[in-house]
Amino acid sequence: MPRFVSVESRNEVALVRVDRPPANALDLELLEEGRAVADELRSADPGAVVIVGREGFFSAGVDLKAVPGLDRDGQRAMVNGINELFLGWYSFPRPVVCAVNGHAIAGGLILALCGDHRVGCGVGKLGLTELRAGIGFPAAALGIVRAELSPPVVRELVLKTDLMESGPAAVELGLLDELVAPDALLDRSLAVAEELGALPRSAYARVKDQLRGGTVSELRRAAEEDPMLGDWVGEESGAAASAILRHGPTEGT
Repeated sequence: MPRFVSVESRNEVALVRVDRPPANALDLELLEEGRAVADELRSADPGAVVIVGREGFFSAGVDLKAVPGLDRDGQRAMVNGINELFLGWYSFPRPVVCAVNGHAIAGGLILALCGDHRVGCGVGKLGLTELRAGIGFPAAALGIVRAELSPPVVRELVLKTDLMESGPAAVELGLLDELVAPDALLDRSLAVAEELGALPRSAYARVKDQLRGGTVSELRRAAEEDPMLGDWVGEESGAAASAILRHGPTEGT
């Protein structure tokens, strides 16, 4: 039984809840559970999927407490796990709506970018802080960022590593598609999922593959020879991760 990922049926929509205290940080177990759920739902073929986090956190990204201590095999497993999780959701044939209910940072924001539609609620911060943590981007992670956001936005997020509020500016930059009140987030996300799920089923999968299939194929090939598989955590990673943890992953400093 999965410990951190559960699936509820809401009519024709599969509601995927991610709940790994305190911040939905991605470790090997959560990556594997997330990938397994995506595979199971691919077979189950629901009308649509909504992904939501725990209170205050969609996901704070990779577990920085665990990363600096990973040996070479552990690093390889993490990079593979990240690539497989993101590609699994990015290529999912049914509609995927991400209910971004809190902080979505680093891998957490990339998970949100895997959705077909992203609903925010003005709670939490968004950003790509991998550089600040002293780690590089696995191939699929950065590839999805580049596919979903404009080059100037990618450059600013990736190289400056600043965090921004989950507000109107995030919609303007394409990180989110819309904003609603926090207490309306889940209902709105389910409604969007139902709307998308009502579109012709086989055509949706076909058109989504036309939209993303080339990128997914390219990223799968890149993931097989991902340079991060052998050199993800460098000498700077431990000190950088410790500094983030001292200030808190959402402080943006």
